Amino acid sequence: MRIKAAVLERFGEPLAVCELDLAEPRRGEVLVRLEACGICHTDMYTASGADPSGYAPTVLGHEGAGIVERVGEDVTSVSPGDRVVTLFAPQCRQCEHCRSGRTNLCLAIREQQNKGYLPDGTTRLSRDGEPIRHFMGTSTFAQYTVMPEIALAVVPPEAAPECAALFACGLSTGLGAAINTAQVQEGSTCVVFGAGMVGLGAVAGCRLRGAGRIICVDRSPQRLRLAREQGATDTWLADEDTVARVLEETRGFGADYTFEATGLVAVMRQAVEAARMGWGLCTIAGVAGKGETLEIIPRYLITGRRVCGSSFGGVRGRDQVPELVGLYLSGELDVEPFISHRLTLQQVNDGFSLMERQEGIRSVIVFD
Repeated sequence: MRIKAAVLERFGEPLAVCELDLAEPRRGEVLVRLEACGICHTDMYTASGADPSGYAPTVLGHEGAGIVERVGEDVTSVSPGDRVVTLFAPQCRQCEHCRSGRTNLCLAIREQQNKGYLPDGTTRLSRDGEPIRHFMGTSTFAQYTVMPEIALAVVPPEAAPECAALFACGLSTGLGAAINTAQVQEGSTCVVFGAGMVGLGAVAGCRLRGAGRIICVDRSPQRLRLAREQGATDTWLADEDTVARVLEETRGFGADYTFEATGLVAVMRQAVEAARMGWGLCTIAGVAGKGETLEIIPRYLITGRRVCGSSFGGVRGRDQVPELVGLYLSGELDVEPFISHRLTLQQVNDGFSLMERQEGIRSVIVFD
């Protein structure tokens, strides 16, 4: 079939919206008609050429929601008409990692996905007979996409697609960092560095876990207002004295849990140093730039602080994304304020510009 899609032709250039060919789903694959897709920092990061694992040409986009149109052979967990959220982090439920219950980093299709291919080592996207690679196994900057069954989470049909799409990456990453990775304890003190999509998700996750005090730190007063709405008890404008202020507010000990959601290594260091002596846990969810390293003074670790990373918030997508969407449908999580702009596919580059200017939280492409 012929589809319109936003193609990254060359790094550092605007995406080109053009027509491509999309082949039918093969064994274990599903054809999805996209209804909505968030524009995430990861898409812009890859388009810039900063991602060392990036490739072109490819169809970007990974934060999608849509409707199952057709299924390939042996597909049993989704059916035509299902509303689904796309998963860049699949869940096969059979590999060593999935069976362990200790991680959400499924191994089933990782090697081929990282190269831009579907599990059989080929693509369904092409132009004039030449293959176009898939991005993160999803390629949702398109009217339709073909994806592995194990990379789709079925969600209730009443979930608005623009809201459901945010659970495909940023929102679930923040929620899961607090709920799954850190497992924030009731009554604890938390500090969230960064009030973008991931940071606001972490604030909401801390609230849902019953944290007693949630401090959100950011440079944007507008974003800090959104943090208040998601449950932050304190909002601070970021500066070089943030760590000292955290210590001052916690009798010199630090916060029980800190979360880094900016991708800036200087802020990561602040998050480590603001964690409580004895048992403080720093969870890093932001993605640093190419070649950047995080320096930690060993004394901070020896005196009981711990540091861990969180990919997609430790969320096991097929099982847990529907649960997180359920929080939104039950009214426990207000998702609509995260959507700052609704765009067409033709306006995808405008979405990148809005992100660069830090205007709003999430621009969402809405498909007709």
